[in-house]
Amino acid sequence: MRKSTERKRPKTNPAFAIVVDGETEVWYLRMLKRNEPKIRVTIKPEIPDKKSIKEQYNLVCDLSNKEFTKVFWIIDLDSVIKEDNETPKGKESPLKIFKKYRAELKANPNIVVIVNNPCLEFWFLLHFKKTSKYYGSCSSVEKELKNYLDKYEKTQKFFTKQDNDIYLKLKPKLQVAIENAKALGSYDEENSKKAMCEMELLFLSDELKKLFDPKP
Repeated sequence: MRKSTERKRPKTNPAFAIVVDGETEVWYLRMLKRNEPKIRVTIKPEIPDKKSIKEQYNLVCDLSNKEFTKVFWIIDLDSVIKEDNETPKGKESPLKIFKKYRAELKANPNIVVIVNNPCLEFWFLLHFKKTSKYYGSCSSVEKELKNYLDKYEKTQKFFTKQDNDIYLKLKPKLQVAIENAKALGSYDEENSKKAMCEMELLFLSDELKKLFDPKP
């Protein structure tokens, strides 16, 4: 198993590497950085060539040994469950592998694992609605989201439109989303059908909370 190690960080502006498994996360994170000029943090989304749990984990470990202040690993649990369901009998369960990786990475304070169940779009939905409903697929969340985001579509054009991108659409309700996400609690390893969103771990990280936490 690959090991991540703690390194002394240079005294420069903080830099975050964020490992994701899809373009939706990349577009959203880029728009976050584009629209928040006060963020003195380099945010670099990273997608591994192969998106299996093992490949994502390997990338997290590799990046943690480079000059990043923190490495975030954003997991869409529906992807893990899908991979788990497609795994032939006799092979180790990807869901069990993820749980093992997550437990191991907890020992490194420079790595933060963020679990969304089913997907990042649930985070978008929490900007408009406080809910603990479990959505079995990302498509079901997207369907609900369209009730609040007019003409929502999972395309780069929609997410990155100048002066009307996904982050700007959601920003007025960001504090609502953070509180709604916190209300759901932490990832429950024993319940893969628990609605979950841990995106507040990014926005309320030590490096960003002065901008996004309204509490003194």
